Amino acid sequence: MPRPEVVVRSARTPDVRAVRALTAPLADERVLVAKEAVAYYEGLQEMVVAEVDGQVVGCGALHVFWEDLAEVRTLAVSADARGLGVGSAVLTELLRRAREVGVRRVFCLTFETRFFGAHGFLEIEGTPVAPEVFAELLRSHDDGVAEFLDLARVKPNTLGNSRMILHL
Repeated sequence: MPRPEVVVRSARTPDVRAVRALTAPLADERVLVAKEAVAYYEGLQEMVVAEVDGQVVGCGALHVFWEDLAEVRTLAVSADARGLGVGSAVLTELLRRAREVGVRRVFCLTFETRFFGAHGFLEIEGTPVAPEVFAELLRSHDDGVAEFLDLARVKPNTLGNSRMILHL
């Protein structure tokens, strides 16, 4: 049986309910960090959704940290759509967008090391930025940036997942 077509597009405000439905079980399992609805609306312009037969079955976001660095966030696929290439389609689009805006490195915080590894991501230790960039990033209030920097203040909140990076 042929795979269904996966369509990846920019997220729109009506998609937030579906995105929250996709991510809630993963947040309950502590695979993703739980977010309030307002956070999804605030980050909507960074997000894409994947549809199969007109239904939202996947999502992900690209958040730029610095001139050459961004993070893949909130990559999720519905249980019913796993194995259909939805996650790969979402990640491919996010990496395309990263290249389009000039990003050369993409970070993720994940339990899915095999998935991201298959797409070229490598686990990292420490913080792979120059000291002057580190100092600038310290000024960010974003927890994703703090996780990238491996700051002690986020350790109680992290889920125990791996830090990975891809050089584009």
